[in-house]
Amino acid sequence: MSWIPKSPKARRRLWVVAAAAPVLALAVGLSLWAMQDSVTFFFSPSEATPEAAPAGRVIRLGGLVETGSVSQTGTTVAFAVTDNAATSRVIYQGDLPDLFREGQGIVAEGRFGPDRVFHADTVLAKHDETYMPREVADRLKASGEWRPEGGATPATSGAPVARPGASVS
Repeated sequence: MSWIPKSPKARRRLWVVAAAAPVLALAVGLSLWAMQDSVTFFFSPSEATPEAAPAGRVIRLGGLVETGSVSQTGTTVAFAVTDNAATSRVIYQGDLPDLFREGQGIVAEGRFGPDRVFHADTVLAKHDETYMPREVADRLKASGEWRPEGGATPATSGAPVARPGASVS
């Protein structure tokens, strides 16, 4: 066989590489398989299609709380999240953050049910008027809804930015 080296030293190296490669590939494969449950993807309501965000899969859903959509029954709160292109209904059981308001940007972590209602385990509200997660700002820019205040150029380095016309406090 012409592909096997003639030198005993080179042959030994070839066998070490041939033995180490499957072990390394197995270790990488097992690591990736173990981490698949800890990965949480971010979606806006228009991106959260049944194909991209199937029922039962843990995701983060972000957008603005639709004005007039909040209703509370005991500790269960139902509201709608929008990105001005689509709307998703969200149900959350528990205490909402103090900064949660209609028209404000939020990120909810949870899963869609078979009826495409999002059942949130965690709801995060923005901490001040100027902050907007980079993912939300990027999605608003991509959909053409982004309008920076005063004609200023929006920051792209993750610095605080806001969308006028929406109360994000």
